[in-house]
Amino acid sequence: MTDEELVQAARAGDRAALEELVKHIQTPLYNLAVRMLWLPADAEDATQEILIKIITHLGEFRGDSRFRTWAWRIAANHLLTTRKRRAEQHALSFDEFADDLDHNLSDEALVVPDNVDEGLLVEEAKIGCMQAMLLCLSREERAAYVLGEILSVTDKEGAEIFDITPAAYRKRLSRAREAIRNFVQRKCGLANPANPCRCHHRVQPAIEKQRLDPARLLFARNGDDPAVLRGITEMDELERAAALFRTHPTYHPADTFHRTLRQLLDSGQLSFLN
Repeated sequence: MTDEELVQAARAGDRAALEELVKHIQTPLYNLAVRMLWLPADAEDATQEILIKIITHLGEFRGDSRFRTWAWRIAANHLLTTRKRRAEQHALSFDEFADDLDHNLSDEALVVPDNVDEGLLVEEAKIGCMQAMLLCLSREERAAYVLGEILSVTDKEGAEIFDITPAAYRKRLSRAREAIRNFVQRKCGLANPANPCRCHHRVQPAIEKQRLDPARLLFARNGDDPAVLRGITEMDELERAAALFRTHPTYHPADTFHRTLRQLLDSGQLSFLN
């Protein structure tokens, strides 16, 4: 069943359809939240809050747009107005982040436990660096960039999500693209080989500053293929930054929301299921 068919069934009182609908949208919403907030735990909390908003306001969906666009709009509004989460409280400007990169590179051999894959540490450093780059953007520009450049939302959908004109959305996205592209070209060795920064040079300083815990990786996982980085430097400059972000894995939230969902369904608070 499509999302729209599941919505109709759920509004008719079909609990199984509602649970299936949540399964359809949970992972995309979490991938937006984790790129907005960095820390998976904060992203899981935000995703749960967003999903509860979607479920409790399901009766307001009129079908004027795709259900996924409507859900993105609720998610974006929530993430743009929610309190500052932990990573955002320590976010840097692009200039501050550039200075951090300049002073936190190391040629020393990694000192890690025998059971830790060095390749995963390098991947964790790469993803962490890209996440930090996103935090240099304002919330509005960050949301536009993640949705438009990473999650492939169209200009029309972006305008609907942010309740602005398509031209205004394109301008917001263009500002974010330019800021990311300029920084990547100026600092990232993956996109521009002339730059000295390399992910493996970032690992040891990150461990020493407790930004990276070899025993508890937030993003990298076994099975990820670093070979997807090949060929990025051959792309057009505008595409390189987005391509780097797209090498990140699809993130999956913990299963804890399902328990909360069942509690909500059992509570009788959803009138359309009574």
